[in-house]
Amino acid sequence: MQSSSSPCYSMLPPRRSVANALLSAFHFAAGLGSGVTSAFLLQPADLLKTRVQQSSSASLSVALKTILAGPSPIQSLWRGTTPSVIRTGAGSALYFGMLNQLRRATSTTTLGADGTSKTKLSNSANLATGAAARALAGFIMSPVTVLKVRYESSLYAYTSLASAAKDIFKTNGAKGFFAGFGATAIRDAPYAGLYVLFYEQSKASLFGHLDIAAPLANFGSGVLAAAAATAVTNPFDAVKTRLQLQPEKYRNAISAAKKMIGEEGAMCLFDGLGIRMARKAISSALAWTVYEELIRRAEDKIVT
Repeated sequence: MQSSSSPCYSMLPPRRSVANALLSAFHFAAGLGSGVTSAFLLQPADLLKTRVQQSSSASLSVALKTILAGPSPIQSLWRGTTPSVIRTGAGSALYFGMLNQLRRATSTTTLGADGTSKTKLSNSANLATGAAARALAGFIMSPVTVLKVRYESSLYAYTSLASAAKDIFKTNGAKGFFAGFGATAIRDAPYAGLYVLFYEQSKASLFGHLDIAAPLANFGSGVLAAAAATAVTNPFDAVKTRLQLQPEKYRNAISAAKKMIGEEGAMCLFDGLGIRMARKAISSALAWTVYEELIRRAEDKIVT
């Protein structure tokens, strides 16, 4: 398959083990920073997506009008920010950290004239490493993800993370914190794999020959990659949301999908697609642009 390369995955010579260790730490820290930034700025979009997906009778306009007509509309739009920031920040840190390690393990390297080695990964390696890193990070962060979705939904009125955790454990036991993980993994693994593949191909094919700043190329590639990957994986996201909100009604991903289609029609699997696509395009592009720029600066300092 065609190979692709990306400056954010450049590596220093093996003999500089300390520098490599520092660079790995920077990947983790850069992921954390980019995840926290995107989660906070885009929380209203995430909340509205959850409200739209919680019921076939909900719509974006109705959900937004209900929130704006209620008390403290601004605060209500950012409801669930704490678990969202924890989940996205820590999840992004784990994802980018593990993705870096997986890409190092599966890449081939070439030594440049400046003494640095550049990684090259095939399309299949980009797809596989992105999927594996996201699935692992998703499993670790599943309890926080369940809390986040419950907070965003209008079906629950939790006043604190502690009370939410107690209620979930009392009602569903420990397995309640992993409700919807199967659908989440089915959604996230393909999404992340396709995202990395589309992202690298967009940078190489669409922006590689354009004389524009690297952050703009990264952002544009991120928008295109997120839009494409989101469209493919939205049905899994819709099923995941129902499982996390109503585990008593929906037993697993397959039965949930059948029940949703039987009761509401196949189009319910695409509830929230528009807002999710917009949110993902902006958040993923923002996260990857911030991440790549931080890594580039870190590498420049280590090299010099």
